[in-house]
Amino acid sequence: MATVVVRGNRVFLENGDVVPATVLVKDGTIEEVRTGQACEAEIPGVPVIDCHDLLVMPGIVDSHVHVNEPGRTDWEGYETATKAAAAGGITTITDMPLNSIPSTTTMDAFNFKMEHAKNQCYVDVAFWGGVVPGNQFELKPMINAGIAGFKCFLIFSGVDEFPHVTEDDLHKAMKQLQGTDSVLLFHAEVDGTEPDVSSLDPIQYDTFLKSRPCSMENEAIKLVAKVCLQYKVPCHIVHLSSSEALPIIQEARAQGAPLTVETCHHYLSLAAETIPNGATQYKCCPPIREQSNQDKLWQAIKSGDIDMVVSDHSPCTANLKLLEQGDFMAAWGGISSLQFGLSLFWTNAQKHGFSLQDVHRLMCQQTAKLSGLTNRKGCIKEGMDADFVVWDPSGHLKIDKSMIEHKNKVTPYLGQTLQGVVHKTIVRGNVVFDKGVHSEKALGQFMFRNHQKESGVAKL
Repeated sequence: MATVVVRGNRVFLENGDVVPATVLVKDGTIEEVRTGQACEAEIPGVPVIDCHDLLVMPGIVDSHVHVNEPGRTDWEGYETATKAAAAGGITTITDMPLNSIPSTTTMDAFNFKMEHAKNQCYVDVAFWGGVVPGNQFELKPMINAGIAGFKCFLIFSGVDEFPHVTEDDLHKAMKQLQGTDSVLLFHAEVDGTEPDVSSLDPIQYDTFLKSRPCSMENEAIKLVAKVCLQYKVPCHIVHLSSSEALPIIQEARAQGAPLTVETCHHYLSLAAETIPNGATQYKCCPPIREQSNQDKLWQAIKSGDIDMVVSDHSPCTANLKLLEQGDFMAAWGGISSLQFGLSLFWTNAQKHGFSLQDVHRLMCQQTAKLSGLTNRKGCIKEGMDADFVVWDPSGHLKIDKSMIEHKNKVTPYLGQTLQGVVHKTIVRGNVVFDKGVHSEKALGQFMFRNHQKESGVAKL
């Protein structure tokens, strides 16, 4: 018998139809989906969440989030990050292996991170591990423990405790990953093609943009394609910024490379031409490029060359952004947007002819697949987790510092008016966010790659 019922006049079904429906939930799992207005009768003794004319969609899965706990909890932390996620209709995040201390590059560090996350998470959390020089024999134990996959850098990561890898390191790691169902994520930039900008004004955004040219991404992605084709291990390019790299990706896929690609909200909603000088809240790596580049990224999403859209939520303390000095070359690179991802994407996607079905594919299904969670997350159907975002796609919100749940309120989106307002977020049948109010308890759970529910959940 159902333990909670979610119903509404606009429920987004697995096939993309939006219809009146009643979803019966038992112990956090969708037990049955009944379509049609006739399903409004109440089940005696079972609480009903009536969403009326708001859109009920599968909860958003954001597979690229830097929580930074343990070690840098003044930057962010599980409580604030997952509250921000819940406020944005995100029901699952996958936490990056840095910038926590220690980085998640060993089984001990993985366990240490989970100990810190206990009792803090308002949404479900999966975890990425890291590939660094010399840790190749740590990978399989973490795979066996259910880690979502691994990330590496091909350039300095920004923190000393997560060193970047060489091509030789990649070969060692790939040999360990062959024959598993794991995936290797790449921060795809390499040194060697960037100009010397030391004589230029660091307050000018153009100086920073010149310092990270498209060629740095393009050359890195050539290496990713090479090792992906050689080992046939699934590989994933995080935060693609350079549209020039798209032909390299297309060619690798045509040759059989199991290669996926993401881009981020900031590359799709911001453009270099409009970034004020000294406005270091806009700094990230790779950088936000010109409007013409952004237009090509949108085209690549439409053609399927880019598979998904994520936040790459990468916060830091305000002092590290050097807002008073306005020095783009010295400031920390990272953009905070976790809470506003759904609204950011929907606001801009409509201008490019995208539909709610595209939102579902790019921000629910594909991100769940990358994280190894397709048996639980990403669609509304029997047997899946009862994760829902209840929102008004036609509503508007203006981003004000007082509404931001992230620990540090620095973001380039302050003052922007966006379309798409989240009213309620439901994680496994539990309301974790309701019109500005979070649940009293942190009800999130840990998620593990491709594990069955009985063995794949650790309660927080």
